[in-house]
Amino acid sequence: MKAVVMAGGEGTRLRPMTASMPKPLLPVANRPIMEHVLRLLKRHGLTETVVTVQFLASLVRSYFGDGEELGMELTYANEEKPLGTAGSVKNAEEALKDDSFLVISGDALTDFDLTDLIRFHKERGALVTVCLTRVPNPLEFGITIVDDEGKVERFLEKPTWGQVFSDTVNTGIYVMEPEVFDYVEPDVPVDWSGDVFPQLMKEGKPVYGYVAEGYWEDVGTHESYVKAQADVLEGKVDVEIDGFELSPGVWVAEGAEVHPDAVLRGPLYIGDYAKVEGGAEVREHTVVGSNVVVKSGAFLHKAVVHDNVYIGPQCNLRGCVIGKNTDVMRAARIEDGAVVGDECFIGEESIVQGNVRIYPFKTVEAGAFVNTSVIWESRGQAHLFGARGVSGILNVEITPELAVRLAGAYATTLKKGSTVTTARDHSRGARALKRAMISALQASAIDVTDLENVPLPVARQLTARGNAGGIMIRTTPGLPESVDIMFFDERGADLSQAGQRKLDRVYARQEYRRAFPGEIGDLRFPSSVFDAYTGALLRAVDTTGVAEAGLKIVVDSANGSAGLVLPSLLGRLGVDSLTINPGLTEARPTETVEERRAGLVRLGEIVGSARADFGIRFDPVGERFSLVDERGRIIEDERTLLVLLDLVAAERRSGRVALPVTTTRIAEQVAAYHGTQVEWTTTSPDDLTRVGREEGTIFGGDGRGGFVVPEFSSVFDGAAAFVRLVGLVARTQLTLSQIDARIPRAHVLRRDLATPWAVKGLVMRQVVEAAGEREVDTTDGVRIVEPDGRWVMVLPDPAEAVTHLWAEGPDSTSAEALLDEWSAVVENAGR
Repeated sequence: MKAVVMAGGEGTRLRPMTASMPKPLLPVANRPIMEHVLRLLKRHGLTETVVTVQFLASLVRSYFGDGEELGMELTYANEEKPLGTAGSVKNAEEALKDDSFLVISGDALTDFDLTDLIRFHKERGALVTVCLTRVPNPLEFGITIVDDEGKVERFLEKPTWGQVFSDTVNTGIYVMEPEVFDYVEPDVPVDWSGDVFPQLMKEGKPVYGYVAEGYWEDVGTHESYVKAQADVLEGKVDVEIDGFELSPGVWVAEGAEVHPDAVLRGPLYIGDYAKVEGGAEVREHTVVGSNVVVKSGAFLHKAVVHDNVYIGPQCNLRGCVIGKNTDVMRAARIEDGAVVGDECFIGEESIVQGNVRIYPFKTVEAGAFVNTSVIWESRGQAHLFGARGVSGILNVEITPELAVRLAGAYATTLKKGSTVTTARDHSRGARALKRAMISALQASAIDVTDLENVPLPVARQLTARGNAGGIMIRTTPGLPESVDIMFFDERGADLSQAGQRKLDRVYARQEYRRAFPGEIGDLRFPSSVFDAYTGALLRAVDTTGVAEAGLKIVVDSANGSAGLVLPSLLGRLGVDSLTINPGLTEARPTETVEERRAGLVRLGEIVGSARADFGIRFDPVGERFSLVDERGRIIEDERTLLVLLDLVAAERRSGRVALPVTTTRIAEQVAAYHGTQVEWTTTSPDDLTRVGREEGTIFGGDGRGGFVVPEFSSVFDGAAAFVRLVGLVARTQLTLSQIDARIPRAHVLRRDLATPWAVKGLVMRQVVEAAGEREVDTTDGVRIVEPDGRWVMVLPDPAEAVTHLWAEGPDSTSAEALLDEWSAVVENAGR
């Protein structure tokens, strides 16, 4: 006997899950519903099966193929238009006309005894046997009355409570004889229960009802879909579960990685090659799909998570469904009954309320509160560029596919035959992405000079030597799972806002240029990269007095790429140096704030015991550094900026220094004392770079360890700033602690507030209105100056749903009070 699996329905009640996936492919316990149905058929010897398909038919075909993997023979009957339950089977008549056949829905979960159903059919000599079951609420089904022999006496499709005369309902499973096709008109919509069966009964044909024992759930609503998962995990339905039962009800599939410190409270299912980190809690009736990542601190209860989903730290998912390829970022909360479609992005600290539907390919911005369904629009704003280029979690937000498209878009903004430098840090992720981007550049008629693993300033410097631009891929500082793809212009600086917008437009339109076969770009690997950089640096920066000063310095390269250039530099600089942590460690391409602080403490101990003049610790890519004075005390980054400013201004006695408007106003006092002036810039490194290129600029810094040495380059360069610092200290003959002691103390505090994109403009308008008659500076954001000299700055983040606030006062208490006052203004405006 053959079987017919009906898999053509659209499943409209299950949207948005079925907006991009046919209902039979919806996973139950990480296996499509239809696969459970096919395995049931096979268990009862029904291996020859015809599958009727219509909606998203190609997805069903491509998933199951010819059925060989299941040990079955599958053929397909495709409907050009919906033909109803009987019409779709009529469409497969050619394959079914020779013998009895069984019809079953591809989207209902059951473990009925089909062998006994077939026996009943044959014993009764029935033309049609309808498989029935008893349910507590028959309103959504066709109810049926049978006599003592099992003969059907009456049908009623989807009754009201006033029409209910039985709790026995039609499951949509039938055994039929081929003669039934005589009652089905071809190529028009025909339904079994509504059209065919009433006609058969009217003519007195043998139509029987078999009341089955066992489990049956019509997975037609979100509630029934979630219930089906729980029932499988509870063992209420006899289906196969892939995986190993670690403990009663806790199923873990092949290749899954569950940390010993993760909390698992079954029944639950962890799919193949999923990863659950320590500190995560996965509770009852949760299904985690294949290749899902559940980060530390996440909480899942009665959640159904489809394949390839990323669940960030501190996320809270309760009774919801998450579609495949979706990213749920840090501390997001998705409530009971909510459904998120495929390939969505749920931003940090956002809240999706219960029963909300978010359709596929939508973005929910960070901090958003979503209480209505998102169907057409995106509740968010997609930004390609952030503060550090294009950034995101490796293989979640930043994938090789995205890297290739980005490189193609960047190449399209340049002339054919241009040369672009590529570089990376020492992480494996950056290396893999760089190789992908090089291929895309060459395929777009761009020659590539690959610097391989070099410090970021070296990549910038060599890009500026006649190249059209450059790309640097590094691990995001402090975030080992994220990467930054940084794009340079012909000067080695970050792309300007205009350049970013141009690249963004090309990327969005996907209008990539492709080279003809004879135009494929070349790939070169230059030699003596570090010697060339070091030579240029020492020729540009004043090092007089260094050899005579006899300085002793402890240099910590933090196991990063800065260590690649330091041997050549220190040897030619002529100082007594002790280098620590020189080796590269692929597994640790960056360091957290806590790790960096601990490294500085250790550096201070070494400086003190070695009686060195100071210690310096570079960041892993050599762009920034932190200092320790001769006593081994850490000089905070904001304070380091003032120390270098004092040294430079005291020596030059004229000129201009470039500082972002968030810098303490004590910098203005220091500069003025030595006869120099401050030019305030925006917080964008691009703006600081612009001022650094201008005639008369002698220094620049951002207060976070980044310094511009204009006589060498206009971008942040840790090695160049180090060489300049050594020369200044040698010539001034003062210790760092002495210089630090003569500079007044600053009290600048910062706070970040989540602000939805939709109200950012309103927030800034109300901030200006709240300023009243006070002095207002709009260099970047809005800076309000109080009559007593205290100031606060409100700045909307260009890439995230966040507003940044800075405040400065004569002491920390007054600065904190100012932050509290203006935080209330921002938060009230956002409500």
